[in-house]
Amino acid sequence: QVQLVESGGGLVQPGGSLRLSCAASTIMFSFNAMGWYRQAPGQQRELVATTRSDGTTKYVDSVKGRFTISRDNAKKSVYLQMNSLKPEDTAVYYCNRVPQGWDWGQGTQVTVSS
Repeated sequence: QVQLVESGGGLVQPGGSLRLSCAASTIMFSFNAMGWYRQAPGQQRELVATTRSDGTTKYVDSVKGRFTISRDNAKKSVYLQMNSLKPEDTAVYYCNRVPQGWDWGQGTQVTVSS
């Protein structure tokens, strides 16, 4: 069973930055596309950023130009650099393979507020 551990969330003012990290327990990490998902209160979970096994990336329009996803296959980790944060980015952020297929981790709370 794959375990995913997210970290790096917190409270930040609008316009600020955060860097999220996710460590996976599977040796198959490098073969999988990985993504960052988020779930805001009362909303469905959405995929916001994807990094494929070859390192290519894809973003949802609402975060393009502000978020950067990256991965380190040797560390079985994926990262999300979030800049120019907005209140609407407030959510619990999760990582998982794309398409989602592993159990969810605990997520990390990101709150953007003045």
